[in-house]
Amino acid sequence: MDAGNRGRVRVERTAKRVRTYLGGRVVADTASALLVWEVPYYPTYYFPLADVDEAALKATGTTKHSPSRGDAVVYTVTSGTAEAAEAALAYPESPLEEIRGHVRFEWDAMDAWFEEDEQVYFHPRDPYTRVDILPSSRHVRVEVDGVTVADSRGARILFETGLPARYYLPKPDVRLDLLEHTDTVTHCPYKGTAEYWSVNGEKDLAWSYRTPLPESERIAGLVSFYNEKLDIYVDGELQERPKTKFS
Repeated sequence: MDAGNRGRVRVERTAKRVRTYLGGRVVADTASALLVWEVPYYPTYYFPLADVDEAALKATGTTKHSPSRGDAVVYTVTSGTAEAAEAALAYPESPLEEIRGHVRFEWDAMDAWFEEDEQVYFHPRDPYTRVDILPSSRHVRVEVDGVTVADSRGARILFETGLPARYYLPKPDVRLDLLEHTDTVTHCPYKGTAEYWSVNGEKDLAWSYRTPLPESERIAGLVSFYNEKLDIYVDGELQERPKTKFS
């Protein structure tokens, strides 16, 4: 799947009820949303125009071109006292017939998103992404610049589609004296909100979910490290550093 090539953008319907809010009001509410993979990593929601508050859409008079989706009409979204400039697109003559008559909202420009009655962060959940969290007695040791910063036989290994295995370790097995909390915060639609630490002076190498989403509760309070940026030994064997978007 490559959203950069005309005619190869994946478009699917979802049975979930999807809503987005701005200024404390519902701007779009549908049970007929489309999932559109504009990039390979995750989909974007498109709402049928009939399920969008058209009074919230103000045409800017400009267009935006996509090689795969065609020319979009650009709208500013207004709701209550809030305004999100150029935050909505519609493709009335798109070569992708499925998205004609639909509106796409910039995720970060809106106040909140819901799938059914659960708030979703960062981007829509991909129906083809699976997260499995398994307890493991394998010996996991983490090194940064030759210094052991974690050593555990009580890991939870998180397997997420498209990403390397992540080793989540109990805090008593981590050298917390080598960790320095940072102000970095990220959101994941599958796991929740993560906080970060610098490790042995290198920024944001470790993270943890204090209160993960229900499907990821098994990693609550555990600490994980970027395999891409440090050395992890599993049962004494050094693991290859994977190449990912986090490298």
